[in-house]
Amino acid sequence: MGERLVIIGGDAGGMSAISQARKGAPTLEVTVLEKGSWTSYSACGIPYLVGGEVERIEQLVARTPQQFRDRDQVDVRMGHEATAIDLDGRRVEVRDGDRTYSLAFDQLLIATGGRPVRPPLPGIDLAFVHGVQTLDDAAHLLRHVESEGCRRAVVVGGGYIGLEMAEALVRRGREVVVVEQGPQVLGALDPDMGELVTAAMRRHGVDVRTDTTVVGFDDGVVHTDAGDHPADLVLLGMGVGPNSGLAGEAGLELGERGAVRVDRRQRTSADGVWAAGDCCESRHLVSGRPVHVALGTVANKQGRVAGLNIGGIDATFPGVLGTAISKICDTEVSFTGLSEAAAAEAAFDAVGVSVRTTTRAGYFPGAESMVVKLVVERGTGRLLGAQIVGGPGAAKRVDTCATAITAGMTVADVVDLDLAYAPPFSSVWDPVLVAAREATKAV
Repeated sequence: MGERLVIIGGDAGGMSAISQARKGAPTLEVTVLEKGSWTSYSACGIPYLVGGEVERIEQLVARTPQQFRDRDQVDVRMGHEATAIDLDGRRVEVRDGDRTYSLAFDQLLIATGGRPVRPPLPGIDLAFVHGVQTLDDAAHLLRHVESEGCRRAVVVGGGYIGLEMAEALVRRGREVVVVEQGPQVLGALDPDMGELVTAAMRRHGVDVRTDTTVVGFDDGVVHTDAGDHPADLVLLGMGVGPNSGLAGEAGLELGERGAVRVDRRQRTSADGVWAAGDCCESRHLVSGRPVHVALGTVANKQGRVAGLNIGGIDATFPGVLGTAISKICDTEVSFTGLSEAAAAEAAFDAVGVSVRTTTRAGYFPGAESMVVKLVVERGTGRLLGAQIVGGPGAAKRVDTCATAITAGMTVADVVDLDLAYAPPFSSVWDPVLVAAREATKAV
């Protein structure tokens, strides 16, 4: 009988660990507990399913439970919810419908994911109010969006989820209002860049209401502190917190925003217990501080590191920059590292430098306006963060910035990067290089 690994959670953080663990421990017996109906799916693809760009929900599934059973000899138990963890007894209590049972483990990986923010507002459980966390949520939402009489939609929250769902609903021809409690959409951005995104949303027909708080729901109405909005459908996009309740109740140490505290090997505070994905914290590569970043890229990487260590192969997860990318119709937006506000909060003496340029050579057909903002440490010129808003072809350039930040480069170093050039793709000075050159004058 091989060593027993139990994984709680059947998506990115958990399932990405399996093949890595088996590299060092090929006889490992793996049991996965998943309370939902799907494994290894792309929640990030849900807005594009709702918008009609992805035709079938099955296209968002990377591997089915049966594929894991057949190809990897994994005991995948769907509809099985872990309800408690006994660290001393090395057992997980499990609910399967009306039945409960106890499952023993030698090693345990907690990959319970994130929990969408859902405040206890009056009427929030009404049928026309939707979350968008799982594929079950997506299927329910899609049926509502496609139904007759669904003309007006209110999106609560102006983060990345809210932005992408607003686009999906605009593509469906719905009237869309986005209600954001804060002073701007995409609060991770500095205000000057957030204003560009708000302007783009309005240009694409979205009614954006900032500094507005939702106070409740009635059938067909969203109540806010600035008035009511009629709605046939409400979508909640208020952010995601760590789904760490099970870990906390078991006595595991929690950290940033209540996320499971882990070291660089994804070990928790208990021997033989690991965590990966949206339920646990990470370390920010610039500030060095613990952060909670709920991104699929992070979950997959953490799951890989956890799996290797479970199998006896030493591996570490270095940390995150929070690199993210999104779009609203033909306006793209991306972010990495620290904003000016975050840099100040982390005690950096930093300056923000913005340049307006074009996605292609200015004379080339299809050249679109774009703005690049770099956040730079005074004195050293070290690149701390970047934000980009612009037309098609703009946002992916943030990857150059993320690479430069990870390498500890200064903006002077960035200016000298040998980036590709041809008129259909860039001006002779790539927009990132233009911004870096301008930043060298400010530090």
